[in-house]
Amino acid sequence: MSAVTDQEGSAIVEFVFLGVLLMVPVAYLILTVGQLQGGAYAVVGASDQAAKVYVTQSEEVGARDVAEKAVAQAVSDMGFDPAQATLSITCDAGCLTPGTTVTAHVGLRIELPFVGAIPGVNLTAATVESGATQKVGRFK
Repeated sequence: MSAVTDQEGSAIVEFVFLGVLLMVPVAYLILTVGQLQGGAYAVVGASDQAAKVYVTQSEEVGARDVAEKAVAQAVSDMGFDPAQATLSITCDAGCLTPGTTVTAHVGLRIELPFVGAIPGVNLTAATVESGATQKVGRFK
């Protein structure tokens, strides 16, 4: 009778070991996909806000600064480091000329979860990008 209980105990230990061994990578995958989804939401909002605030300004230098601040705010609101975000502004003519189309492109490097805490390790899961277009108003 003791041989049966030893086998049952061994089976339980094997089950728990294999369960943990299989669940840890699945949980890490879920965390990584969550980071990517959060990053995608962050760049969509950041590009939209950057384009909107850019076209409301009167000078290009000030417009660029305000757009960068909008990107930093949107990215940090979603829990990402603003230093990982990039902003590029393209215009089809003079950037603040009435009727001009302004496009803001934002890219964000998404780091792997928990890996960024290790000093000297810089692994990226992906880079997510988004663009938004706004038209400079006729009557500014």
